[in-house]
Amino acid sequence: MIGFTFGFSSILLLVVIVLVASSVRIFREYERGVVFMLGRFWKVKGPGLVLIIPVVQQVVRMDLRTIVFDVPPQDVITRDNVSVKVNAVIYFRVVDPERAVIQVARYFEATSQLSQTTLRSVLGKHELDDLLAEREQLNADIQKVLDAQTDAWGIKVSNVEIKHVDINETMIRAIARQAEAERERRAKVIHAQGELQAAAHLLEAAQILARQPQAMQLRYLQTLTTIAADKNSTIVFPLPIDLLTAVVDRMGKASNV
Repeated sequence: MIGFTFGFSSILLLVVIVLVASSVRIFREYERGVVFMLGRFWKVKGPGLVLIIPVVQQVVRMDLRTIVFDVPPQDVITRDNVSVKVNAVIYFRVVDPERAVIQVARYFEATSQLSQTTLRSVLGKHELDDLLAEREQLNADIQKVLDAQTDAWGIKVSNVEIKHVDINETMIRAIARQAEAERERRAKVIHAQGELQAAAHLLEAAQILARQPQAMQLRYLQTLTTIAADKNSTIVFPLPIDLLTAVVDRMGKASNV
């Protein structure tokens, strides 16, 4: 009888130890436990030591740290009908463990699929030039759309970064030709503006010289000095038309006499 009592006590003590061990949960600082009482949500516990009533209560452990998810390359057709492959990085975390457990079955998979479809949808509304030059704005647009849709799941999308935009070789050559044509256009515009400014200054100089004949003669002499520096040059010296007229008139009078 004594042996039976001792054996029963040992079994009872073992059962108590097992129940106590199974009821103890330790949650780290970045973890929370979503506790259900007989299948109904009760409360969120943690961090630290938490006691759970076996059988009656169940707990789901949630990690609140930021998760970095690499979105696989997505085929995107831009608004100007260019096919590109784009991949990105999504940073998100659980801010409401209750909703992350109750409102969605697998929050990580759901956020992953949503980020892929959102990436294609948002980028498809922009042209290729925007994808290459306006990445910061596109990152903000994608983050805003994702954050609004995942808010019901208790998920906060903190940042989105587009990593690569892969373009086929044909489009790369077309972009290079476009860039070259743009540089040529700018060069021609700059040259035309320079010609316009030079013409304006020449007109102003001509008007000043026209008001002062002596200045015109000095300009002639300066030009002759410049030309004379080259020994192979032929100098044509302009004479005033009044002087030639006087010489012709005298020659005419002499012949009449």
